Amino acid sequence: MDQDRTPVLDALAEHQKLGRYGYTPPAHRQGRGVDPRVLEVLGEQSFRSDVVASSGLDDRSNSNGHLSDAEALMADAVGARQAFFSTCGSSLAVKAAILAVTRGDGELLIGRDAHKSVTSGLVLSGLQPRWLKPQWYNDLKLAHPPSPRTVEEMWNRYPDASAALIVSPTPYGTCADLEAIVRICHDRGKPLIVDEAWGAHLPFNEDTPTWAMSAGADICVVSVHKMGLGFEQGSVFHLQGDLVDPVRLQQCADVLTTTSANVMLSAAIDGWRRQMVQSGRAMIQDALTLAKRLRRDIEALPGLHVLEDELVRKEASHDLDILHIMIDVSELGISGFQATEWLRENCLLDVATTDHRRIEAVISVSDDAETAGWLMEGLGKLIEAAPSLPRRPKVLIPDESELYLETVMLPRDAFFGPVEVVPADEAPGRIAAEMATPYPPGIPLLLPGELINKAAIDYLRSGVKAGMVLPDPADPSLETVRVVRKEEKKPE
Repeated sequence: MDQDRTPVLDALAEHQKLGRYGYTPPAHRQGRGVDPRVLEVLGEQSFRSDVVASSGLDDRSNSNGHLSDAEALMADAVGARQAFFSTCGSSLAVKAAILAVTRGDGELLIGRDAHKSVTSGLVLSGLQPRWLKPQWYNDLKLAHPPSPRTVEEMWNRYPDASAALIVSPTPYGTCADLEAIVRICHDRGKPLIVDEAWGAHLPFNEDTPTWAMSAGADICVVSVHKMGLGFEQGSVFHLQGDLVDPVRLQQCADVLTTTSANVMLSAAIDGWRRQMVQSGRAMIQDALTLAKRLRRDIEALPGLHVLEDELVRKEASHDLDILHIMIDVSELGISGFQATEWLRENCLLDVATTDHRRIEAVISVSDDAETAGWLMEGLGKLIEAAPSLPRRPKVLIPDESELYLETVMLPRDAFFGPVEVVPADEAPGRIAAEMATPYPPGIPLLLPGELINKAAIDYLRSGVKAGMVLPDPADPSLETVRVVRKEEKKPE
């Protein structure tokens, strides 16, 4: 296929060139009615590019096929059978994949380090999760992806599950042994879904970790806004093989998605695909070179340590995407939460994943020597400021035996059933009716249907006091917790 073409982007340019006008949504009429104060911030061009997909960019029946043409080009570019654009993020794409492979019934093997969007899919579908335990390394207090051995053991225990779903790369850049896990799933005739939200760049440079489609996965979901060059909410899910019905996958996405998709998101994905085909390998190579230099330079700073060798373990963490630069700040006597807040407030720098002792700077193809210099300068100032920062309470991290809670009720039943609000001290021994997700990276510690223990509550409450953010509980301070209401015993 002609990879120089960008069907959606070109159609949008033609729409603007022709000066089309529609008596249809969006009501701002390409910015004509927008408050000048809004235009000053967002720009007139953003409104000119916000057009309705049908009866606007295309005709009423979408006969020009701009979007389907762009999706076909994407699939061709990366070697997938089919590609589907999502303007509702990877969260929608993951849910669609779950529904497509299970038909909304039965069991699914899922890595317990999955993103909260996966849990949302369980709540919507009513599926029974069979959790694949990640490899926990107590010295780092980090979870690596499930090993092939774990996946095989779980298939032996739950052979009737519809599919397996794992996250790779993780938000820390660690990667599963996908080729081995694919073989295990396919030996049983079962599909593997890979939540590869952090892997949009992987198909375009052979020096990055193995891309899920190259490893043989059946569906992979990538967030273009994370490691690609698209807008927030832009995502692509890829399909190959014959274990998943492409029509069902598309229809499951249609059930969940908006009917008012933003053309700008698809146009940006379209343009990014062309850019990667033409220049992606060199751009990613430059980013890898920059990341290697930054890792060396940050490691040389007093009180900071860049994790690398200790993140790659046999089976569990098969590879590492070095663009994820995870920095341990604990020798400075401060937490990752404090470092994140200080850098934002004093250096106008934001970092990605953060926890009780680490921060993470994710390098993209957009970074260069100038942006690397900003990071180095900010870290230098943080080192100078650290002795004067107040010491926050210690985060009480559970041991592995207490880290993974028992699922005693379907997530859907716990979420939608009768609930009550109890003080956090009374929550242990009760069944969670809501999620509690330290964010970022967005991996829930409490899930609806899980039996709460004291270690989980102590961890979350101590984390909040230390600066952890919990966006999803009804009470973000976690003074109270929503739990499944106990059934009153009827008198005999």
